[in-house]
Amino acid sequence: MTAPTDSALRRAAARFPTALWNDSADPAELARSIEFGAVGATCNPVIALAAVQAHIDVWRPRIQELANEFPAAGESELGWKVVEELSIEAARLLEPAFWESGGRNGRLSVQTDPRLHRDADALAAQAVRFSGLAKNIIVKIPATSVGLRAIEEATYRGVSINVTVSFTVAQAVAAAEAIERGLDRRAAEGLPEREFGSVVTIMGGRLDDWLKFWVQKNRILVDPGVLEWAGVAALKRAHRIFTERGYRSRVLSAAFRNHLQWSELQGGDLVVSPPFDWQLRINENDLDAEDRIEVPVDQRILDTLLELPEFRRAYEIDGMNAEEFDTFGATVRTLRQFLEADEQLDRVVRDILIPPV
Repeated sequence: MTAPTDSALRRAAARFPTALWNDSADPAELARSIEFGAVGATCNPVIALAAVQAHIDVWRPRIQELANEFPAAGESELGWKVVEELSIEAARLLEPAFWESGGRNGRLSVQTDPRLHRDADALAAQAVRFSGLAKNIIVKIPATSVGLRAIEEATYRGVSINVTVSFTVAQAVAAAEAIERGLDRRAAEGLPEREFGSVVTIMGGRLDDWLKFWVQKNRILVDPGVLEWAGVAALKRAHRIFTERGYRSRVLSAAFRNHLQWSELQGGDLVVSPPFDWQLRINENDLDAEDRIEVPVDQRILDTLLELPEFRRAYEIDGMNAEEFDTFGATVRTLRQFLEADEQLDRVVRDILIPPV
């Protein structure tokens, strides 16, 4: 593999303001990703579950210790203590980038409990608590109708936000506006104004996944390869809108499905967050980054995508209202996956506390 000091990721990080974040809080992966130039990372139930399963020899005795320390705690509570410990350890690795950037980078994103997705007050309260785990914590709240209210309130209460469960330009704009309202409320009350480092994620690969399912379900034939550009097109448009409107948050690209979701976004003031294995592949193939954030998606590809009503909903600023965010296919699928990961983490803890016979 190419040496980290001369890797494709390192070269891109040196040339462009585009920040690299690692889409995992696994400490071993994050330490290597930092060598590639990563200045941020994320954790959610899916990522936490994978980290625990990958290092069960470490986490089995630790979970037993937590159970002894908190004898009345249930499986879910113990599972979330694992998420918190994993996040705190990862946050510590990112502290140098946090202080160097004045808080804009060096962030570790912690996911709010997906089981709270119907309760804005509970989401905001948990966000405040999570933000106190470390100075460089940034808290993930979904871009749903309920989540938008929580995003504004948590921002007002001093929390740095990473908007998640977000796949469309309309969601990204609505979330950025919620962050602006929260910051404006702080300013109106004379509360400290500073760089909060908030980001608004578009899970480009999950938008691609949903559109592929949607065209198959509706028996629509699309030229091969076209749907690989859907997430890229949404991300490029969102970045352009954020820049034009001067939002104080940045766009973040997540849920990678192809290397275009890295290479087509270089050059802009935004965040790209590939999983660690994608970082390895980018380095192994020595992809040379160019400044492509302002290069539009080929018009023939975009025209083909715009023939799909479901893509237009994702691409247009007013393609959906907040209530429609909740029923968008990618939203439903992702929320269910996060909830299922929560349940699987519960089962891992259960098997440690009450081993099967």
